[in-house]
Amino acid sequence: MTDKALGKFLRARREATAPSEAGPSLGTRRTPGLRRSELAALAGISVEYLTRLERGSDRRPSGQVLGSLADALHLSPEERVHLHRLVKLSDGAVCPQATAPVRSLRPTLRALLDRLEPGPAFIIDSQSDILAHTEGFRLLAMPIGVLDTDPPNLARFVFTDARARTTFPEWDRVADEQAATLRAATDLGDLMSAALADELSVTAGAEFSRRFASAATLPPSTGVERWTHPIAGEIRLAYENLAVPGPDDHRLVVHLPADAATAEALEALHADHLAPATG
Repeated sequence: MTDKALGKFLRARREATAPSEAGPSLGTRRTPGLRRSELAALAGISVEYLTRLERGSDRRPSGQVLGSLADALHLSPEERVHLHRLVKLSDGAVCPQATAPVRSLRPTLRALLDRLEPGPAFIIDSQSDILAHTEGFRLLAMPIGVLDTDPPNLARFVFTDARARTTFPEWDRVADEQAATLRAATDLGDLMSAALADELSVTAGAEFSRRFASAATLPPSTGVERWTHPIAGEIRLAYENLAVPGPDDHRLVVHLPADAATAEALEALHADHLAPATG
């Protein structure tokens, strides 16, 4: 039954986790894997609360609690997504992506992106979905995996795709800014941003939740990012993050080369794209 699925999953993963994860153990074990008390200690919750979760009497744990349990149980990325879906299912809800409103862009915004070619630029919403982009941005983003999902989401990429840590040498700073962006939108009552923050608390665990909880300032609207690109190599991109007038809280993000070497690398990337294929 769906109302017991979350508890059964947690108990099965607890019993499949090596007791050594909790440190030296005394006494005879009556259950395989971790004891409830051991998992509760690792996750920073009470034994009584873990018992309620496993028995299905509490089916609404917070994202932070689930993230702590996922960290303690060493869940894989796929298992974290499954855990998040189990909570939504047991709560009678569906995944937030399925209920996200369809937000169309004004024709003038798409025309503006066309005018910015071949520069890397994109339109993003409050929960970090990339709604539209230039071909110049596609050439940069496609090889690193940002555009692999539909819709592409920058926060999910930064926190849940291993390629992000390779792409951004200053990953900690980028992650702080993404968490701060979601925190700012959530604090203003954006329900979709709050849902994504709840999801990332599970799928990314403490790496996201501690940043989200401690975010106290708005992310910068301008700066320089270092990228390690599989084709363009080491590049430095200056960016401007500009608010788009209108009711949908969209923003235009434009990247510019921060030095001559980056400008040459972007030009070469674009030239390779335009070069005719040889058979």
